Amino acid sequence: MFDTLSDRLSAAFKNLRGKGKLTDADIDATTREIRIALLEADVALPVVKEFIAAVRERATGAEVRGGLNPAQQVIKIVNEELVRILGGETRELRMAKRPPTVIMLAGLQGAGKTTLAGKLAKWLKEVKHQTPMLVAADLQRPNAVTQLQVVGERAGVPVYAPEPGNGIGDPVDVARTAMDEARTKQHSVVIVDTAGRLGVDEELMKQAADIRDAVTPDEILFVVDAMIGQDAVTTAQAFLDGVGFDGVVLSKLDGDARGGAALSIAQVTGRQVMFASNGEKLEDFDVFHPDRMASRILGMGDVMSLIEQAERTFDAEEAAKAAAKLQKKGGKEFTLDDFLAQMQSVRKMGPLTKIFGMLPGAAQFKDQLENFDEREIDRIEAVIHSMTPAERADPHIINGSRRARIAKGSGTEVATVSGLVERFFEARKMMSAMASGKGMPGMPGMPGMPGTGGGARKAKQQAKKGKAKRGSGNPAKRANKAANQPSEPAPGQLPAAFGGGQSGDDFELPDALKNMLGGDK
Repeated sequence: MFDTLSDRLSAAFKNLRGKGKLTDADIDATTREIRIALLEADVALPVVKEFIAAVRERATGAEVRGGLNPAQQVIKIVNEELVRILGGETRELRMAKRPPTVIMLAGLQGAGKTTLAGKLAKWLKEVKHQTPMLVAADLQRPNAVTQLQVVGERAGVPVYAPEPGNGIGDPVDVARTAMDEARTKQHSVVIVDTAGRLGVDEELMKQAADIRDAVTPDEILFVVDAMIGQDAVTTAQAFLDGVGFDGVVLSKLDGDARGGAALSIAQVTGRQVMFASNGEKLEDFDVFHPDRMASRILGMGDVMSLIEQAERTFDAEEAAKAAAKLQKKGGKEFTLDDFLAQMQSVRKMGPLTKIFGMLPGAAQFKDQLENFDEREIDRIEAVIHSMTPAERADPHIINGSRRARIAKGSGTEVATVSGLVERFFEARKMMSAMASGKGMPGMPGMPGMPGTGGGARKAKQQAKKGKAKRGSGNPAKRANKAANQPSEPAPGQLPAAFGGGQSGDDFELPDALKNMLGGDK
């Protein structure tokens, strides 16, 4: 959704590279480009004006003096201002002191409230270890009750639906009796799905207010379609005046709209975006982190979300076994069976294009990511499954006749089998280097990873050497040596992965990932 905005912002920052200091003309030109980028992304005009004014004031102030170059200075300022207009800090759900906690969903018809109710319930059940119950209080839309029952079954969450809907029943009464049901069956959270509106409808707005008064919710979440642009702000303000809400949920963030709603709604309404829905599956649901979203918009990736997603998906014990195999004998004990298991675990995290897109610098490979065929992974699995246990354990024994047999069994070409075996050896070498603490080959700014043993061994070796090597007695030589050595980021300076020591143009994906994205078949 933010691809166009990211591209325009990157182009604005690129013009600052190589400059020794920021002049007023540089600041004017850069803020003009940023203003155009935000307006094209459909960000509300008052938000754009306030954002540009803040960036200009900080860029011309004393804050920019320091160890950053002009491009890094502006990126740092824009990043901090983006975080601010997106809501600042991440806001958690308020839970009732005495259960059940009541969450009411409101929004326009077609915004995705019913599906989101299931996503939120599943998240509360699996991540927060709550016992949620869904309430079918949307009795207007045809088959809304049936849809919620289907969604609830998929999420493994009970649904309270005493009325059939389709215009029959009193939604206020359903919401009221649902509270007694939740207390009787000891549900810790109640999620009330209300009727959507086709616009600012006075009657349905009053109905939502009556439901609010009947259940006194702890949280009222306004669900807004992130693809509707400027109208999202108008609608949000109407709901804020008519019903009131405590937080915002952005749905359909996986669309190709310009995304201005996400950047505008928190600043205009004063209510933070709390959750983001970015797909059709019930798992496609995330807590909204303003700092991480700003990082994605500026092409810095979202490593923290990637780590959290991996922690939820990967089996810690199996991952430890695989890491141990990669550390021994140069990774030669890591087999194709292990490779297949790891690949299947990664697929559970979601589409590979989405996962790669969270890596810093991945914006430069946007075309390869967009053209990457997910079915390539299915072909890899078919090839590996067509091998014998001995071949999977030791791919070196796969000769010409074996490759022909494997290709025939998997419905692929011999060249595909050969390419897979070669890429496996490359990937194993890369993963072995990472597991041993030597960093990722071809990936700058990633030394020995903490906790993998390589950094600790290196530190011990240095400690054994005793005294540090004395510098030259010549002051000129010492100064020259210090200038050529990498230094720690200055206070407030961005680290290397965020543009503070290496430009994004120098970023290189490892060969194994390049080959995969390149579609070698």
